[in-house]
Amino acid sequence: MAFDNIKLEKGMYATEKSFSQVLEELDPSENYRGTPFEGLDAFGRQLKRFDIKVSGPNSDCIQKFFSTTQSAALFHEYVARAVRQGIEQANLLPQIVATTTRIKGMDYRTITSVPSEEDKSLKVVEEGATIPQTEVKTQENLVKLHKRGRMLVASYEAIKFQRIDLFTVTLRQIGAYIAQQQFKDAVDVLINGDGNDNPIETIPIGSTSLRYEDLLSLVNALDPYELNTIIAPPEMMVEMLKLEEFKNPQTGINFQGTGKMGHPLGANFIKSRAVDPDLIIGLDKRCSLEMIVASDVTVDYDKLIDRQLERAAITTIAGFAKIFPDASKALGC
Repeated sequence: MAFDNIKLEKGMYATEKSFSQVLEELDPSENYRGTPFEGLDAFGRQLKRFDIKVSGPNSDCIQKFFSTTQSAALFHEYVARAVRQGIEQANLLPQIVATTTRIKGMDYRTITSVPSEEDKSLKVVEEGATIPQTEVKTQENLVKLHKRGRMLVASYEAIKFQRIDLFTVTLRQIGAYIAQQQFKDAVDVLINGDGNDNPIETIPIGSTSLRYEDLLSLVNALDPYELNTIIAPPEMMVEMLKLEEFKNPQTGINFQGTGKMGHPLGANFIKSRAVDPDLIIGLDKRCSLEMIVASDVTVDYDKLIDRQLERAAITTIAGFAKIFPDASKALGC
């Protein structure tokens, strides 16, 4: 089926699949290899079909989406994509999440394994002897899922003459807010646990101010896990940068050239106010945290006729669970 013959309707959103997935099934991108439309997905080809320019200095006004009934069906997907772009641009979760699980429903129990020191040692098994076991079981309590989002309220008259690329900036910022809140949810689980009696273990700082020896204590406390990620509030980040061990000329050159801070510990540093001002979190990103997604970015519309307002609820549902509780530790007063 050629992309310009597809009948677009809002009912395409009322399925378990996304609007883009429905379009791809009707109009597979693989059919356009070697054509001028190669590189566009099914949604991009629909924008091309209705000559809707969504970016650049010559982007169209929002009213272009509503020039026909069929082109109006594209507006929902445009909003969702712009919000997802904002989430991706501001998203710090890939730096601390080991794996992402997508579920259908609101009830989910993760699995856990708490190996003893004997389990971790993996002793030699003699011939005919029983192989030691590591128990993997489901957690007692369900993972808490949080619905995060924003209600976008605007009159059609206020936005119809606005350029689409300008409106995209607003939508991306909404996505950034969602990403920041989800990161805060993840940090909260790291510190307070996921409801299964697994709060983080806090190692006290040895004096009134942070010392390099304290950071080494954090490294040792995580053994046998690897300290590859540190989350710290701005106050603690400043304290760490003041340490003599961090005042390496090469570190300064790398920071000025790449914007990334190198340091003796070799871990990835994340600055965030999601962490308490007197706390530093160290973790092994490979096995600390699981993200559970019950719903990706969803856009629900409601028109208030009496006030001539368009309301769009932009939401996502996700939660977090600890995989190996001992793979994250805190350093604090």
